[in-house]
Amino acid sequence: MTFKEYKTDDFFAVYKPKGPTSHDIIQEIRRMTGIRKVGHAGTLDPLASGVLVIGLGREATKNLKTAVEAEKEYVALIKLGMESATDDEEGKKITNAKVLIPPIKKIKDIILKKFIGKIEQTPPVFSAVKISGKRAYKFARAGKEIFLKPRPVEIKNIKILKYKWPFLKIKAVTGPGVYIRSLARDIGRELKTGGYLAELERTRVGRFSKKNAIKVNSRFLAARDKKLNQ
Repeated sequence: MTFKEYKTDDFFAVYKPKGPTSHDIIQEIRRMTGIRKVGHAGTLDPLASGVLVIGLGREATKNLKTAVEAEKEYVALIKLGMESATDDEEGKKITNAKVLIPPIKKIKDIILKKFIGKIEQTPPVFSAVKISGKRAYKFARAGKEIFLKPRPVEIKNIKILKYKWPFLKIKAVTGPGVYIRSLARDIGRELKTGGYLAELERTRVGRFSKKNAIKVNSRFLAARDKKLNQ
């Protein structure tokens, strides 16, 4: 299917590639459908790819909260041995010079004991979490030191897909509100190696999966790249 086949008050999934923002995708859908009231559930960072749930029209955008609260599935590549100021590939890196390379058994044990179930997780300082009505990332970009409180989240399952130092590839199934950047950072800290999120793909949001998501038109990406390079 294409964007134009959907009508007002529909829900559907788009597969967002790396590069464009979630807002870029919304703008393109508005242009292609002629519908102004378009929203999305669960922002994906420009460096992330995957399933973005879209609502068309007033009623659909009002009910997007139900999609945000749905179970989510991610495939994440974590780079161990260093940390990032943003907890992902974008930030300034700090290398841990005294690293003992952990065996796979230790990684499995730590993930099982510390990161599956209902846990407390602190969001990244470069995030949209609000502090006194202002987004945390705005304080962080201004160089201000901020402290975010940990909050309860649920990680339903983590499966190790591949491990070859310094890269650890996992599949995680989560409840709402989980930051995979925080998960990567915290796994690295528990291993005493440091770690950050090198790549992220969201493969499912509730009933919406990568298989049934619309691929973004390549002409849109070409036009966006041309605009960025002007």
